[in-house]
Amino acid sequence: MRTVAFLGLGIMGAPMAVNLLRAGFDVVGYNRSRAKVDAFVAAGGRGADSIAEAVAGADVVVTMLPDSPDVRDVMFADDGVLAHTAAGALLVDCSTIRPDVAREVAESSAARGVRALDAPVSGGEQGAIDGKLSIMVGGADADFAAARPVLDAMGTTVVHVGPAGSGQTVKAANQLIVAGNIQLVAEAVVFLEAHGVDTDSAVRVLGGGLAGSKVLEVKGAGMTGRTFTPGFRAELHHKDLGILTSAARDAGTATPLGAVVAQLMGALVAQGHGELDHSALIKLVEQLSAPPSADTP
Repeated sequence: MRTVAFLGLGIMGAPMAVNLLRAGFDVVGYNRSRAKVDAFVAAGGRGADSIAEAVAGADVVVTMLPDSPDVRDVMFADDGVLAHTAAGALLVDCSTIRPDVAREVAESSAARGVRALDAPVSGGEQGAIDGKLSIMVGGADADFAAARPVLDAMGTTVVHVGPAGSGQTVKAANQLIVAGNIQLVAEAVVFLEAHGVDTDSAVRVLGGGLAGSKVLEVKGAGMTGRTFTPGFRAELHHKDLGILTSAARDAGTATPLGAVVAQLMGALVAQGHGELDHSALIKLVEQLSAPPSADTP
């Protein structure tokens, strides 16, 4: 299993594909934007002009796409992955999509003799660059074992969490926890600033106690400095929280705080900030905390 087709060379996908190169795999990259393919070729990979060309002869096909409709299009189109991937190959979908779509992909893949795993990732752009992603994997035990060399090249926490669709279910829970943490950090920062506290020092000491979290560590400085270069875009987190609320409704589970932060993330996107990092949630906290202006009746 040395030849990997990698479809989707975006913010996350490009560094993941490069890490596979560094691990010694022969990687063929494809993206709808040719410029991203050219950048991957410049990094040492091979490029393809179509999905069919990318997956031809591949032992493993890795996909990293924005949303469920994108995955369905790439998988099921006449010129898509399942029409051209050889029987016996492994399909590893690292996109974050609905669990039911992941199960649909697994069932359709099995019917064509292709082994499928849903393997969404967490860790953001820096985690992808460093090869330190957390990867939650759904699928058969034997297929997970076969895919470990590929997964280990991209992540440091690689865990098989259950049958097809389970990886996406765990990722939805991950996105719930991350969004809730971001919102609370945003509220804490605005609160500290309102009291004139040195926020950089405050964030440092908070990080050493029970309030410490990966979100505080990774996002705290950007929030205090109001720099929102995307490691993970708000519009994508908005999409992910939609997956979470839908799956929670289907299961009959309550996510009251999740529902609130999902609305806030949606409001951030509606205000035109979808391209910013999801830590830009602090903008809404500032708006809600602003005193009325002199013109307010």
